[in-house]
Amino acid sequence: MNYRTFNFVSLIALILVFCNFAFCGGFKDLDQAAVKELKSSLKLDAQTRALMNAVTNNDIKSLALNREILNNHNNIFNLKIDVEGITDQESSGRCWMFAALNIMRPTAMQKFNVSSFKFSELYLFFWDKLEKANLFLETIIETRRRDIDDRELQALLHSPVPDGGWWNYAANIIEKYGAVPKSIMPETANSSKTRGMNKAIQNLMRRDAAELRRLSQKGTKESALRSRKVEMLKDVYKLLVLHLGIPPQKFTWRYEDKDKKLIEKEYTPLEFYKEAAGFDLSQYITIADHPVYTYNKHYQINYCRNLFETPDMNFINIDINSLKQFALKSLKNNEPVWFGADVGWQMERDQGIMADGIYDYESLYGIKDNITKAERFLYRISIPNHAMAFVAADTVNGKAVKWRVENSWGTEKGDKGYWTMYDNWFDKYVYIVIINKKYLPEDVQAILKTKPEKLPAWDPMRTCFQ
Repeated sequence: MNYRTFNFVSLIALILVFCNFAFCGGFKDLDQAAVKELKSSLKLDAQTRALMNAVTNNDIKSLALNREILNNHNNIFNLKIDVEGITDQESSGRCWMFAALNIMRPTAMQKFNVSSFKFSELYLFFWDKLEKANLFLETIIETRRRDIDDRELQALLHSPVPDGGWWNYAANIIEKYGAVPKSIMPETANSSKTRGMNKAIQNLMRRDAAELRRLSQKGTKESALRSRKVEMLKDVYKLLVLHLGIPPQKFTWRYEDKDKKLIEKEYTPLEFYKEAAGFDLSQYITIADHPVYTYNKHYQINYCRNLFETPDMNFINIDINSLKQFALKSLKNNEPVWFGADVGWQMERDQGIMADGIYDYESLYGIKDNITKAERFLYRISIPNHAMAFVAADTVNGKAVKWRVENSWGTEKGDKGYWTMYDNWFDKYVYIVIINKKYLPEDVQAILKTKPEKLPAWDPMRTCFQ
């Protein structure tokens, strides 16, 4: 090695040593030098010290609350649907069911000429749980030869019989089992607080899954496995009856209408649904802003259903502005709209404000939020986790600037149970809208006729409500 080569090699070595201490290429371990670099990055000046004192001694939301948005807020809407009576799902994951029944209530109120009305969520809940148990055990039989670490099987085992669901779950149950008034099958302690019941049923399902797979490994035929499944479902039915009561096959509903007329009539649940609802649930389709996938395409999510015999949830993926346009069309025709969103962000509960920036964390922390909606979805920062209903809108030049939301969290939260969603919140946190297909143009409806692209059971759109 000559002198020049030696000097060049020495120089490179010195640069590498310097970079190691100066963190030119970052660092892997939090050694003393790394911690020193992190400490030196924050200057505890008077402003930062005051901010630290404020944050350590106060609720972070009260500090981040955006006073400008709060001062400009109002609950005025120029397009309203006549609704009455907020529901409360309490400590359960039945929002999808509550929202579905809530959009049926205005029609029922008109049909029966009453000032308020509520369907029984418990009635649907009972049959949803039993159907989910059957579906789960059938999928265990179907996947019995897969390795236990199979990703799809693990997604199913994660929550065998969850509270959660989608619009298609509600439509499936209502069309098969009908509906009843709340007075016929009111809530129980375990429908309002489902954790204990769910734990018993989930553990039973996992034990049953282990048994079915064990029997399969011993060579038991599929027909025999299915016979054993029936015995397992008898245990599920017993648990549901003990926690929720027995759903009626027939009932007599007695009520007084607005004209003080006393009415009494006998129904089956299916008869009551057909008289109370007055519309065909099969005409309603799911449109979504799934930001990860291509727009103007048809998708279907594996194992995203509650009945074995029905298709998995499918949806048309379109841009967010189209979701707004079609939702507004429905409201203009006096029809409320079921939707799914992420309620984990930017919601002020005292006045019921849903507005992006209502909590100004960027200004408070001095850290930018520059991630896209698709990235938020992929990395599970934001996924739909709650279903509600649009019942009003405030429009300017034909476009909604804010939306009135009927929630299922009782009257103590929001504006006596109602919330105001501003348009920028819709952009960022709404993912799913259910629309009668008559409001969709022919080119959008045509997408439903194309073969859907299959999405896996672990897609965030399925797992979010589980």
